[in-house]
Amino acid sequence: MRVLFLSPRQSWPTVSGAKLRDYFFAKALGASSQLTYGFFAERGGETPGAAQFPFCERVVAIPAPKMYTPAKILRGMLGPWPLPVVNYTSPEMEQAIRQLAGSFDIVHFDIVQMAGYAPLIRQCMPAARITYNWHNIESELMRRYAETAPSAARKLYGHLTARRMEALEKELLGNSFGHLVCSQREKDQLLGIVPGARIAVIENGVDAGGFVPGAWSEQRKRLVFVGSMNYHANIDAAVWFTREIWPAIHERFPQWKLTLVGSKPGPPVLALQSESVEVTGTVPSVAPYYENALAAIVPLRTGAGTRLKILEAMAAGVPVISSALGAEGLAVNPDEHLLIAEQAESWIAALRSLSSDPTRWSAIAAAGRELVETRYDWGVLGNNLVETYRQWLAPA
Repeated sequence: MRVLFLSPRQSWPTVSGAKLRDYFFAKALGASSQLTYGFFAERGGETPGAAQFPFCERVVAIPAPKMYTPAKILRGMLGPWPLPVVNYTSPEMEQAIRQLAGSFDIVHFDIVQMAGYAPLIRQCMPAARITYNWHNIESELMRRYAETAPSAARKLYGHLTARRMEALEKELLGNSFGHLVCSQREKDQLLGIVPGARIAVIENGVDAGGFVPGAWSEQRKRLVFVGSMNYHANIDAAVWFTREIWPAIHERFPQWKLTLVGSKPGPPVLALQSESVEVTGTVPSVAPYYENALAAIVPLRTGAGTRLKILEAMAAGVPVISSALGAEGLAVNPDEHLLIAEQAESWIAALRSLSSDPTRWSAIAAAGRELVETRYDWGVLGNNLVETYRQWLAPA
């Protein structure tokens, strides 16, 4: 296969869920096809190249566009594309696409917000099949954002953008070659919009071999919440849990510490730091924080998609306690692979059971580890991706 992979992000270093999905999808395709990888490079940092992506035939870095400029906001309100798409438009990417134009079998857009380049692809590469990798259902994400947005203006923006993204999603489902989603729930939801759409489930994953699970120990006195701390859903979860749930837990277990691990924490998250709450910022590796963790927590109240942070904790052999929304889309059984908690009482009950019963702690940790090894390892998922594209391209 000849694949042009266009990404809205710099996936190296792999410090977020979206970057991990991006990187390992590219790696899988590069191992079995002729892969050209184009991406928006982050401003002000080191730009990765062939050394970081040795599986690519060609690597092209394009300067990331500025987002939410007055001109883009106006275009997003009045133009044909909603703001989440307009934000990713740039003359530099258009120029790169023209220069890369060739006989590609598939053009893989690693987010639906890259749809603004589809007309140019059809013009420059009419034989290429356009596919979209849906990290989330964006209209659903925006609706949920609107429900918890902190101001009336942001609520209005969320509702309006959700409606515009919903219209775009319906259009893309009807006129594109294929779509990849993270869960069966999302596939069913999208097929309800356009029943004839070509959709495959390629789940989120984890590099299970990159983690060495540890054993139960009485020294495990840390709760870990991992995620990019500039993402609105993670900010909301960190602030809500620390302010509303953590005080009752800390009162009952005063020797425990809550650690918020993730890049780019803004003022709302930094303000949570205290004697019992640690905010790390960007870390070279999350593995050391799992080594003495009693549990990984995922107290999400908004957002969409499936959470790689859950799979990562399972790979590390640490039990997960999550909200029901946080575990959405994953093939997990509550009380077997993880525990579900919503209010303070259920969080305390779940933590008490893990801290007082080593057998239960070990059973949940082992079940989670087995699940990611057999179903959610990136090697397994990468093979599924390659086979999906080969089947789609096979003559009828």
